[in-house]
Amino acid sequence: MESEQLFHRGYYRNSYNSITSASSDEELLDGAGVIMDFQTSEDDNLLDGDTAVGTHYTMTNGGSINSSTHLLDLLDEPIPGVGTYDDFHTIDWVREKCKDRERHRRINSKKKESAWEMTKSLYDAWSGWLVVTLTGLASGALAGLIDIAADWMTDLKEGICLSALWYNHEQCCWGSNETTFEERDKCPQWKTWAELIIGQAEGPGSYIMNYIMYIFWALSFAFLAVSLVKVFAPYACGSGIPEIKTILSGFIIRGYLGKWTLMIKTITLVLAVASGLSLGKEGPLVHVACCCGNIFSYLFPKYSTNEAKKREVLSAASAAGVSVAFGAPIGGVLFSLEEVSYYFPLKTLWRSFFAALVAAFVLRSINPFGNSRLVLFYVEYHTPWYLFELFPFILLGVFGGLWGAFFIRANIAWCRRRKSTKFGKYPVLEVIVVAAVTAVIAFPNPYTRLNTSELIKELFTDCGPLESSSLCDYRNDMNASKIVDDIPDRPAGLGVYSAIWQLCLALIFKIIMTVFTFGIKVPSGLFIPSMAIGAIAGRIVGIAVEQLAYYHHDWFIFKEWCEVGADCITPGLYAMVGAAACLGGVTRMTVSLVVIVFELTGGLEYIVPLMAAVMTSKWVGDAFGREGIYEAHIRLNGYPFLDAKEEFTHTTLAADVMRPRRSDPPLAVLTQDNMTVDDIENMINETSYNGFPVIMSKESQRLVGFALRRDLTIAIESARKKQEGIVGSSRVCFAQHTPSLPAESPRPLKLRSILDMSPFTVTDHTPMEIVVDIFRKLGLRQCLVTHNGRLLGIITKKDILRHMAQTANQDPASIMFN
Repeated sequence: MESEQLFHRGYYRNSYNSITSASSDEELLDGAGVIMDFQTSEDDNLLDGDTAVGTHYTMTNGGSINSSTHLLDLLDEPIPGVGTYDDFHTIDWVREKCKDRERHRRINSKKKESAWEMTKSLYDAWSGWLVVTLTGLASGALAGLIDIAADWMTDLKEGICLSALWYNHEQCCWGSNETTFEERDKCPQWKTWAELIIGQAEGPGSYIMNYIMYIFWALSFAFLAVSLVKVFAPYACGSGIPEIKTILSGFIIRGYLGKWTLMIKTITLVLAVASGLSLGKEGPLVHVACCCGNIFSYLFPKYSTNEAKKREVLSAASAAGVSVAFGAPIGGVLFSLEEVSYYFPLKTLWRSFFAALVAAFVLRSINPFGNSRLVLFYVEYHTPWYLFELFPFILLGVFGGLWGAFFIRANIAWCRRRKSTKFGKYPVLEVIVVAAVTAVIAFPNPYTRLNTSELIKELFTDCGPLESSSLCDYRNDMNASKIVDDIPDRPAGLGVYSAIWQLCLALIFKIIMTVFTFGIKVPSGLFIPSMAIGAIAGRIVGIAVEQLAYYHHDWFIFKEWCEVGADCITPGLYAMVGAAACLGGVTRMTVSLVVIVFELTGGLEYIVPLMAAVMTSKWVGDAFGREGIYEAHIRLNGYPFLDAKEEFTHTTLAADVMRPRRSDPPLAVLTQDNMTVDDIENMINETSYNGFPVIMSKESQRLVGFALRRDLTIAIESARKKQEGIVGSSRVCFAQHTPSLPAESPRPLKLRSILDMSPFTVTDHTPMEIVVDIFRKLGLRQCLVTHNGRLLGIITKKDILRHMAQTANQDPASIMFN
């Protein structure tokens, strides 16, 4: 009976309480050695909307989506636990939507009975707005807290403020009257570790002591972060976006969005960023926001009892997460729509927009960076771009695409090696080694020693009269004939050339370390490292173009725009375009990425260069492989996930994919009225399937419905406890009317209420591209295959994923559920 394995994960009925107690995504996962074995997981499903499929291919036994409304003929007294899901199972989107419609109809029918019922109806209607408001408030507050704490702990590696220990370096020198304009970061209140320990501010002894303390703090923060993750919340590691995409598509990973995960992720994210590892906090902030959304959804019955409705809240939460990560509310909504959500109705769009707005407002009120902006590297440019600059912008797009393709392949290869070798068994040691190598190499180079967000800020910033960075060490040409702007293009000084060499070394360092850092067992985002790599490359290209235009302003490409003394090239703009191109190459985002970067700069003028670079990076990246980094990690981890962006072009039929195959045992089925309780329990114990088709009789094979294993188990145990006369020899009846039985027969058990009376069916000649489309758009767990109304077999999401892997010449066993 190997046909249609909905789950290899066997369901064992130890006790009724143990079954019903695990029904929320919010349960916590404790223990250091939690291993997610997705070999036992079920197929994932997506819901792109309640779209109808071609009727000449599909045969819905008993109706369409609307007739599925009575999927659960609810009993007068519902059985507790029926309709809930196990860990690593997929939700039934159709059933969840039907449950919500039934609930909505029930509330509407009662609201005119009394003022109390009307109040309950209003509360239910507004609960969606309330939950996204709470999510936005919590996301903004936590993001502000993380930003402030990470800044303080990053500066702690270099020294401490004696006048107020809770001040970071910049805040410490704000109130000092002894700072100079050139050395605005030096003040007597701020002491480096060398000054405190050996009393020297300058010299080799001071440098070595500061070097040692930098490495000490980096290792301490990294060790503390990985220890907290390992002991208290194993799910707090990584960026969280691949898992959130999988959860939003209908998969259940208990504890992933729980209270412990939220608390540990918030603390360890600060530690990981402060340790100086090549990672960012922007991706994990999406996970943090989704944890907030999940926890608040349990305050409202509308969301706590319905997994599909809960995912609408999580879509809004992911928008709030990006909103506070980049200070880009509209970009956050588009990110949720383009990158993570698959079921995104119009009301979720409005609520996502509102959640992003609230989160951004709260973060702006906290003002964590002291610049009245939502991000550290907000920048404004005042010079226009010129047509000839499209060529270097497109070159940056090509670089971004090549970097993305290289990073995805290298990182996935390293993560796969980590999974398959002994190295993966020592996550703490791996984090310590990566942190040590990063700290030792980073300290000598001022650009790698900087916090990555600070580095991006410096690279984005254009050279003005107040800039003292070595990137702005230009020679002032007093003979310029015409001053168009405050600062015209000038020849580069020694400081600029020195900075370019340091930036080239920083670029190589960032590329190598990011490959090994993304995926280690601490919270690690990819947005900021990718943007830093692109910003470094962009700034180098920008300076090169600027110097070319200065020394060769008579060339035909520069002649029209770059007169002597004109300010025509903005190197900071190239850094911004490069950052967008590299992030696009890694994630394959397009529209949302351009809007996020546009919101960072506030300049509509630069939309075209950004679009050109981002689309080029996507095309170049797609030439080497269509998967973004998040889809690649989903596949690596074996999450059962049908990607809506993937095309299925093969000409196979449903009969080629369904189970049982010719060599398999016959399909495990239930008959509607001639099986006993013992027969059904034996079938449950002997098989590991997640559900069983119900037919009229073995001879006719006419389909009646589909019963889930979990619901059968719960219903039988509940009946034995609550109904007298139910014994092992009791006849189980799925039909509407109980058949006539001998007088001495034990009381029959009616289980029609747990039967799905309208399972989705296709004929054996339905093309697989139609079947795949049905699974994607309706979020099905399984689909039954019939021939002239007779049941032939079943297709599950896992069967489809396995078939797609085989058609792509991949070994299904090596890429799925490992």
